[in-house]
Amino acid sequence: TTELVADNLDELFLNKAIELVNNNIQNESLGVEMIVDHLFMSQSTLYRKIKSLTGLSLTGFIRSIRLKKAAQLILQSNMKMNDVAFEVGFNDYKYFKKSFQQQFGCLPSEYREKISQSLQN
Repeated sequence: TTELVADNLDELFLNKAIELVNNNIQNESLGVEMIVDHLFMSQSTLYRKIKSLTGLSLTGFIRSIRLKKAAQLILQSNMKMNDVAFEVGFNDYKYFKKSFQQQFGCLPSEYREKISQSLQN
């Protein structure tokens, strides 16, 4: 039962961290310091916890959540891609495109078409 408690605590922690990023998704200054302040952990403890639970660095974790939100926006709206990037806290569209392509294997502009094709098959 100790493992179950630990798993639940990890899940609660991860959900809280994800919620924090989602609630501040447009905030360009959302970063390590802000998360450290809100989750009441040292930077090194927070980094190790996120790394062990997700395999990502803290900045990679934040970027991943932002990109998942961007993917949702692309599928659920007709927003322009640079507006989507801005909406999820990226102020550099080229960096957004590159990051999106690394995470989803296609450019943001191709994503909607790729998903709708896979749903039809």
